[in-house]
Amino acid sequence: MSVNKKLSLKTSVIAVGIFIGLLWFIELADVLFSLDLYRYAVYPRELNGLWGILFAPLIHSTFRHLLANTPSLFVLGTLLLYVYPKSTKIVLPLIYLGSGLGVWLFARSSFHLGASGLTHGLMFFLFVIGILRRDKQSIAFSLIVFFLYGGMVWGIFPQAPRISFESHFFGAAMGVISAILLRNYEPFPPEKRYDWEDEP
Repeated sequence: MSVNKKLSLKTSVIAVGIFIGLLWFIELADVLFSLDLYRYAVYPRELNGLWGILFAPLIHSTFRHLLANTPSLFVLGTLLLYVYPKSTKIVLPLIYLGSGLGVWLFARSSFHLGASGLTHGLMFFLFVIGILRRDKQSIAFSLIVFFLYGGMVWGIFPQAPRISFESHFFGAAMGVISAILLRNYEPFPPEKRYDWEDEP
């Protein structure tokens, strides 16, 4: 692995770590100062609920809720930045905003908040794009992601009433759409050739 790759991995880890630190700071401030930030979550088909498209992924109902999202957000976010740095600037806005808009248009009338829509979008993107690109690196990371977080597939279906499966579903949908649109956006790694392939 080259030095540049190592620096890129370090940068990816730091960037995702800063974002997760922001989420914990927001939750801590919410609890300490009783800010009731849930009011800024997505509330479907209400004009005030539109703000949630921007703010809902930053807000969590409890520390336990945030803790549940933290490991997957760290791993999947780091992989996205590290493996698909060029695509990141398109994938993240599509998943972040697209999932929130889908929830606002079609979800149940309730407050929808948390970063789980983002994590589902990242998982589905990383898995599907590996299948579509078919180069060894993409396939390897696709399999790793599915091995670690394949259980997220069940999260897109209705479960407990307090769990926003709609956020999961629209996050996953945007992840799949992003993978289809950007499957050829990143440069492919050079194929290794052997001497015998050039022999007549």
